[in-house]
Order: sequence, then structure tokens, then C-alpha cells
Amino acid sequence: MGGVAAIGEQARVAGLALAGVTVLVAEEPEAVRRAWQGLPQGVALVIVTPAAADTLGPALLDGTRPLTAVLPV
Repeated sequence: MGGVAAIGEQARVAGLALAGVTVLVAEEPEAVRRAWQGLPQGVALVIVTPAAADTLGPALLDGTRPLTAVLPV
């Protein structure tokens, strides 16, 4: 079983740490891209904020990446 990570603005993802999610705070587009490229090994699910999803665009659909879920607005 793999781990879970979250990428996005601190206000939107910080609380997920309480559930054991690896939180990667990324406020700016470049930080989102770095977090996405540097996901820890073994992550099976990535939760992203809507802003992070907009930044990553087609990269979210890359079949070699972990399952990705976008938080609701």
C-alpha cells in the first residue's frame, strides 16, 4: 500500500497532515512544479488544490504518475 501526499497552498492542505498525509506546501507555480517532480517514493495518491491542478495541467494526466485527486473549490 502506498502513501498519500498533498500539494498546494498551506491554508488548503495543512490539515491533511493530521491524517498522516505528506504535505508539500507550494504557494507559487514554480513551487508546485518542484513538489510534483520531487514526490517521495512510494506515493500512490496525490491530493492537489485547484490552483496546483491548474499549474500542473496535462502533467496530471500522465499515466506514469500516481492517482491524483483535486480538492473541490
